[in-house]
Amino acid sequence: MFHLLTSVLTMNLLRYLLIVVTTALIGVCGRGIAEVVANQSIPQQRPNIVWIIAEDMCPFLGCYGDKQVKTPHLDSLATKGTLFEQAFTTAPICSPSRSALITGMYQTSINAHHHRSGRGDAPNVLPNEVKPIPMLMKKAGYYTANAQFGVPTPDGIPSSQAWKQGKTDYNFQFKWKDLYDGTDWRDRKPGQPFFIQIQLWGGKWRDSNYSRMLKTLSNKMTPASDCNMPPYYPTSPKMLEDWAKTLDAIRMTDMAVGEIVKRLQQDGLLENTVIWFISDHGVSHVRGKQFLYDEGIHIPMIVMGPTIPQGQRRVDLVEHIDMAAATLGLAGVPIPKSMQGRDILNPATAKRNAVYGARDRADETEDRIRSVRTSKWKYIRNYHPQRPYLQPNAYKDSKPCLIEFRRAEKAGELNDAQKLIAAMTRPKEELYNLKDDPYEIRNLALDPNYAEILDDLRKRMDIWIRETGDKGEQPEPKQAYDAAMKNYRTRDPQIETNIHLMEQWRKEGK
Repeated sequence: MFHLLTSVLTMNLLRYLLIVVTTALIGVCGRGIAEVVANQSIPQQRPNIVWIIAEDMCPFLGCYGDKQVKTPHLDSLATKGTLFEQAFTTAPICSPSRSALITGMYQTSINAHHHRSGRGDAPNVLPNEVKPIPMLMKKAGYYTANAQFGVPTPDGIPSSQAWKQGKTDYNFQFKWKDLYDGTDWRDRKPGQPFFIQIQLWGGKWRDSNYSRMLKTLSNKMTPASDCNMPPYYPTSPKMLEDWAKTLDAIRMTDMAVGEIVKRLQQDGLLENTVIWFISDHGVSHVRGKQFLYDEGIHIPMIVMGPTIPQGQRRVDLVEHIDMAAATLGLAGVPIPKSMQGRDILNPATAKRNAVYGARDRADETEDRIRSVRTSKWKYIRNYHPQRPYLQPNAYKDSKPCLIEFRRAEKAGELNDAQKLIAAMTRPKEELYNLKDDPYEIRNLALDPNYAEILDDLRKRMDIWIRETGDKGEQPEPKQAYDAAMKNYRTRDPQIETNIHLMEQWRKEGK
């Protein structure tokens, strides 16, 4: 009897244990199946993101309606994506512009507004709440890279510069490894999404690479006779030649964009990659780079990729720092609340009713200019009205276009519109009706008929300066200026002369 009872209890215990184990296994399997289903239906593949950043380049592109130069590859990007007709950089000089872009912040808000500042003996440390975009992307699991893409050869193979470390030029302290994993998306882990900045020469041309341009373009250079110079420039043969070479440099840039797109396609990545194309600021010409006229701040901006509307031309005002916020949005990375850039690809984002620009010290040359631009009006405030527009600046004074401009000025060949930029003093304020005067020649600031408009834009500027904490309100400390000049003094004897002139004008309160 005892043995029978024992057998029954043993069988029941075994049956119970079998039920428990079976139930547990079913639960695990069921949960595993549920997880597989969820993993297949919920997460989406994050897009790769490519920033192609050209230097010194206005929207002299076919897709922007420019007839002087053919740019088939960029035109194709625009056709397959979205083109921003009114995109503007917040600074007309590379390092402040790049500092703003990589943080999504106005350079004036993060003390990065002086060219090649915040380094060496006077370091600039970003506020804790401000993180460069590559750092945020890296934290989100992206492979981050920054590369220089060399000028292609006639057979489409880039020069030895290709996929080397790209330009940063940020006016704050950082470590390369904190921002970038490498220089080529091919070095990432299998399946890892990537964020890469690719630097191009843009509108820059130099005698040292002109022969390469000749070869690559099969000697079919842009004829000077095809150039349409703005009315504020003389049309002398040398000025036209310089303009033509700038257009040829843009043609080279277009070819480089074509090679980058082809490489993405060859790697099977193009379908899941968002490509942005912009320039850091306008063309490096007399009235362009370093100034807040449209030639200095109006830039191309094109974006193409999955989820990007095709063939769309947007006419709303955008700033180049908006690309930073939009990139985070594309990657599903939270946009910091403190970021001043806006996610312009999000339909819920409020449109800008104005864009702002700032020019401060450029190399050894001190200055402070601010601008506010709407779709119709441009207001410029000059903080050093007793100084000439074309202050001595060794970098710019060595450019062929400025040398020719000075020659024409001395020879008495300039008309009234061309003499404006050569003036030895400036008005404190400038006001332009961009619809009637797109070349910004007729200053309406003193015309009483426009007093109300002037006052409105003046107030907007004051509010922007206050709300964004414009660090340019205080002069650059002498220690910071001297620290920056250590990088310049050995380059050109003229720089030393210019430094002394800046010191003299500073003492005179000029």
